[in-house]
Amino acid sequence: MMKLSNLKKKGAFILFSFLYFSCNIPLLVERKENKSLPASYNNSTDSATSASVNWRQYFNDPYLITLIDTALIHNQELNIVKQEIEINKNEIRARKGEYLPFVGLSGGMGYEKIGKFTWRGGIEENVAAKENARAISSNSDFIVGPTASWELDVWRKLRNAKDAAVQRYLAGMEGRNFMITNLIAEIADSYYELLALDNMLDIVQQNISIQSNALDLVKAQKESAKVTALAVNRFEAQLLQTKNLQYAISQNIVETENKLHFLTGTFPAKISRNTNSFYAVSVDSIQEGLPSQLLANRPDIRQAENELAASRLDVKSARANFYPSFKITAFSGFQAYNAGFLIKPEALVYNFAGELLAPLINRNAIKAVYSNANAKQVQAAYKYEQTLLNAHLDVLNELSRLHNFSKSYAMKSSEVSIRTESVSIATSLFNSARADYGEVLFTQGEVLDAKMELIETKLKQLHAKINIYRALGGGWR
Repeated sequence: MMKLSNLKKKGAFILFSFLYFSCNIPLLVERKENKSLPASYNNSTDSATSASVNWRQYFNDPYLITLIDTALIHNQELNIVKQEIEINKNEIRARKGEYLPFVGLSGGMGYEKIGKFTWRGGIEENVAAKENARAISSNSDFIVGPTASWELDVWRKLRNAKDAAVQRYLAGMEGRNFMITNLIAEIADSYYELLALDNMLDIVQQNISIQSNALDLVKAQKESAKVTALAVNRFEAQLLQTKNLQYAISQNIVETENKLHFLTGTFPAKISRNTNSFYAVSVDSIQEGLPSQLLANRPDIRQAENELAASRLDVKSARANFYPSFKITAFSGFQAYNAGFLIKPEALVYNFAGELLAPLINRNAIKAVYSNANAKQVQAAYKYEQTLLNAHLDVLNELSRLHNFSKSYAMKSSEVSIRTESVSIATSLFNSARADYGEVLFTQGEVLDAKMELIETKLKQLHAKINIYRALGGGWR
């Protein structure tokens, strides 16, 4: 009956402690994230999305595919992120080990010389005298045996910390996927820019040839006194200006190639490419799907969602610090003043203890940790909403860009055709003395500018094709 009464008292004490500490926990408001998205993009109800298309099919250029394959293996930044994921994985293992029992092997030895004029020394001397025995001259001690300790995770503090580490590991995986998406987009951007520069250089060199022929013609006309030296000078100046343009383009080609080498993690070498395929790249097969599909397809959204889940688990783990903690320790082994006695049964020792620890004085520190965890959870909710909004606006911007640049490219193509025809007309009129050389120079400059602008517009169109794929969440699968 006495033992039962003691158990009731201990149980009542534990219950009282729990109620006391529970009532003194600060009440903090959790923010619920807003996941609502518009029903469609521009009133489209088609659920098919280009995000589900594998990047090998989306970019069907074999040279571009080779560059991307190389980057996925050798890109240093991507490999750094992969190591971060390994670190997060090890963090899970570490957190999981915290709520499992710790078992180890303990061993020790020591020697103690006690002074005669200390309380313990005097007592031992008196005992030895009364028993007519000599005082023990050796105060050695040897001990060996297994030890165990276990913190009972009653309030799931340790398990919540482990679950938070799992969520951060998953967030790291999504961060890697988002990096893959951006890496593929950046390589495709640079590759198409390289094709555009190649075509620009080809157009400049064609114009150099045309202008050189025009200059020879004007020089011949000067010899026959049909034009003055001013005409020759102006044609020659235009030719020099065009020749100078090719050096700037050549420098841009070198820098773009080196950018691709950096992204693919390789040293400079010739980058294989099909320059003639630039104008043939199609941009008409984009399917935007529905905004709700971004939740599943965009890695950065899922990363923000995992970070939010981890922050909420951190709040629960921090809340558990207000509650009493329970710990069990145990030891079993052998102890003797002589190492030779350790193997004897009489040297067996063991102990078992339970410990309850509750915060009383330094609760401000616990409150601060709890408040910070909650503030980070609110912050993570806002970041999630910000990521969601940014993703939706990103898609809308790229859809608009693709639509407008497609129209612009069609108009610019017509403009190039008209201006090219104007050069032939102006040259013919000049040769028949019905137009001056200024009109020829002007129309030649216009057609060169128009062709350059056509390439730039096509490149913007291709950038839009790449960016809409990235914005929809494609590329990481």
